[in-house]
Amino acid sequence: MKVLFMCTHNSCRSILSEALFNHLAPEGIQAVSSGSFPSGRVNQRALQTLEAAGIPTAGLSSKASDEFEGSPPDIVITVCDRAAGEACPIFFGPALKAHWGLADPSEATGSEGDISTAFETTLAKIRERVTAFLELPLKTISPDQLKAELNRIGSL
Repeated sequence: MKVLFMCTHNSCRSILSEALFNHLAPEGIQAVSSGSFPSGRVNQRALQTLEAAGIPTAGLSSKASDEFEGSPPDIVITVCDRAAGEACPIFFGPALKAHWGLADPSEATGSEGDISTAFETTLAKIRERVTAFLELPLKTISPDQLKAELNRIGSL
């Protein structure tokens, strides 16, 4: 199973989601990420937040969705409001789609502590949702049930 976390710039929230998902997921389930308008760079504070949490960051990069044209995902989860209403590329075909909106920690202002807290809070929310996803009976759940559960998880 391949899960794509999609955001506008693929520099922060989708990167955090990809890395954390892969850190927690069992063998046979993989996360990737992309952006509808990728920035071409990964947010440095996102990488620092992952590293501080003990989550590997090797291989993370900002990329466009067409990178997956030859190997489309099974599930597409948008993680930012700007990407929520955008159409997924046609080659994603029958992929299940869900929205797990997250506030953008890269837009946080204030002290260094305030900004760090914004990133840590976002990572904690992602962890809550990914853990709920991975607790689902993925081998036996129907596509309709999975879609309903993904939507429920997005409201956690």
